Amino acid sequence: MSDLVSIFLQLLLFKLVAPVTFRHHRYDDLVRTLYKVHNECPHVTRVYSIGRSVKGRHLYVLEFSDYPGIHEPLEPEVKYVGNMHGNEVLGRELLLQLSEFLCEEFRNGNQRIVRLVEGTRIHILPSMNPDGYEVAAAAQDRDISGYLVGRNNANGVDLNRNFPDLNTYIYYNEKNGGPNHHLPLPDNWKNQVEPETQAVIQWIRSFNFVLSANLHGGAVVANYPYDKSLEHRVRGFRRTANAPTPDDTLFQKLAKVYSYAHGWMHQGWNCGDYFPDGITNGASWYSLSKGMQDFNYLHTNCFEITLELSCDKFPRQEELQREWLSNREALIQFLEEVHQGIKGMVRDENYNNLADAVISVSGINHDVTSGDHGDYFRLLLPGTYTVTATAPTFDPETVSVTVGPGEPKLVNFQLKRSTPPAAPKRRGPNSGHRGRVLPKKVQPRAARKKEMMVKQSQRVPA
Repeated sequence: MSDLVSIFLQLLLFKLVAPVTFRHHRYDDLVRTLYKVHNECPHVTRVYSIGRSVKGRHLYVLEFSDYPGIHEPLEPEVKYVGNMHGNEVLGRELLLQLSEFLCEEFRNGNQRIVRLVEGTRIHILPSMNPDGYEVAAAAQDRDISGYLVGRNNANGVDLNRNFPDLNTYIYYNEKNGGPNHHLPLPDNWKNQVEPETQAVIQWIRSFNFVLSANLHGGAVVANYPYDKSLEHRVRGFRRTANAPTPDDTLFQKLAKVYSYAHGWMHQGWNCGDYFPDGITNGASWYSLSKGMQDFNYLHTNCFEITLELSCDKFPRQEELQREWLSNREALIQFLEEVHQGIKGMVRDENYNNLADAVISVSGINHDVTSGDHGDYFRLLLPGTYTVTATAPTFDPETVSVTVGPGEPKLVNFQLKRSTPPAAPKRRGPNSGHRGRVLPKKVQPRAARKKEMMVKQSQRVPA
């Protein structure tokens, strides 16, 4: 009996202190890992599917929150997306490692991670393209080399060239006037995109995401919008086609946060390329149409950057631990970046929450909107801003706000319903002199005098 107890204690100790295994995960392994994390941290995690791939594989998301499955007002939502290109696999493995790390550190009482999980709703999609990954992994098993093997989905489509092109509309609107946010989708957009793309679009329309990163491979650089230049130059030609968003300075800061927290990204020289500070505007590197990060910015409230994390798209298993240690702090710091700028509630005079209210910042031609619960989040750098909240049938409200470098400033709006202008008085059919309405049986004085003269003439004797 004592031997059995000893073995049990050893197994229990191993379970508590066993190091994370650094290996590549096929689809079934990935699913098991997600549910393993959920089983270890059931009160702060949830596994859900946003849809299926062409081959029918679930696109699973692991959520971290102190109230999984529930949006808490004023708690921001942030997401990571990995493995959009099936053969770019490091992001997939890093997100699985991150999931295990968050769970383990939360259980161990790491106050930084506890604050992050309790104050943020985190969504992790390790693989957007599980079909492509299986093709790439099979090629690795057979020692087949090929730079593009497994990149696309099962229909042969590059998912990062598959989102509706909203850049064309925003460039037109910037020149001619028009909406600067939440640009509408074409009526037949579902017929133009792949199942994986449709699932992600419906996902980001269902959650009020504030911040996001899309993990890729093939370079080492933090890439920020816009990806598509005004002239849409092709990669390798005229590489200086910078295409900044109205939030360009903020995006540069977000990219630098990751770059400088990374082991070597900030050094600039990587994979034969040089990027100052380890960051680049997407279109300045090469122009990309129908990409996911531009779509996030132009169709939703979400600010997304693209993280290129390794020269080798499918790094050897022995390299995974080194890559994790070089990215771990950067992945955590980037999540923490969602807590900056301003946030608040938009309500009416009766304290009812107002969804879809528009939050505008003077001098930044990109608005955000309040979510279904009436809360809004506007990422901003430190400074003083003039902020206006507007909603249909309500008077706008404008305030001056000073944003510091720490936690976001709480700025609530209470909008008053507009008073409709008084309707002009309509003149009646019998309105006469000076606009006065005369009774039907009352005649003007001149008409009465004329009638009396006629009657007198009729009384003259024959």
